[in-house]
Amino acid sequence: MPTTSSDQSRTSGAAHVFDRALLDRRRLRALKNNDEGARYLLRAVASELAERLSLVERRFAKAAEIGGHTGETAALIRNSGQTDELLRIERDPALLSGWPNALVADDEFLPLEGDSLDLVVSPLALHFTNDTPGALIQIRRALKPDGLFLGATLGGETLGELRASLLAAETELTGGASPRVAPFIDVRDAGALLQRAGFALPVADQDRLTVRYDSMFALMRDLRAIGSTNMLVERSRRPPSRALFLRAAAIYAERFSDRDGRVRATFDVVYLSGWKPHESQQKPLKPGSAKASLADALRDRSEDLG
Repeated sequence: MPTTSSDQSRTSGAAHVFDRALLDRRRLRALKNNDEGARYLLRAVASELAERLSLVERRFAKAAEIGGHTGETAALIRNSGQTDELLRIERDPALLSGWPNALVADDEFLPLEGDSLDLVVSPLALHFTNDTPGALIQIRRALKPDGLFLGATLGGETLGELRASLLAAETELTGGASPRVAPFIDVRDAGALLQRAGFALPVADQDRLTVRYDSMFALMRDLRAIGSTNMLVERSRRPPSRALFLRAAAIYAERFSDRDGRVRATFDVVYLSGWKPHESQQKPLKPGSAKASLADALRDRSEDLG
């Protein structure tokens, strides 16, 4: 299995928002604990990406899943029969155990040959990259002309309830606050990001998933179970007090609960689609004139190829 150092991405000039080594440790812990129930978001995104790919009536000889973490998306795409060869890429070999075609590499420093892939899929990985534009540029370079990129990233108001509750509680108790929930991209900026990375026919849309929990603590248990708790570089290194979380849970219940007492958690998933430029493709519309959904864009493209 080829390898490359996960530290190579540190040579990038991008700001370091995320502690990626901590991300690795938490994902490995999540893998060891294997809490299937907590993976509902990963499964939902995997199913949606596979459904969107099915709209493209095309077979992809060489495909790659980058940063899929648990491999749900890769498994669905492999079982769909739309690919001949599917490579999984992860930062740690433990996440690739049992997958026949795998590469240990950093998704911010991809050791992929240019024009080598027909399809790249990135499920819920881009929002943990420090250099997201750079990661997208590398994906575009790795694709063959007229190759397809499909991605999903958390965006919008994701975990806005948790962010607001923690901020209010810490401000009330200490007079200040440290960052505890990561920033997320706006869907309007996501399309521009694809265009900036050089993709043709870029499309971004957003799907909101609202999940209900008995309490804020149940939500935090699920986030921990999938390795997605606070990994911001600027996070406080002081252990948070029990009083902070108790107060935050009370605020959460006061502001974001339903009549039955259960609390809501919002996940906004931004879905991305773009093609590596090729002379056969449609010419892009003028900025601001796009009205089609991602599904329409994929369906239209498959009809062109047919």
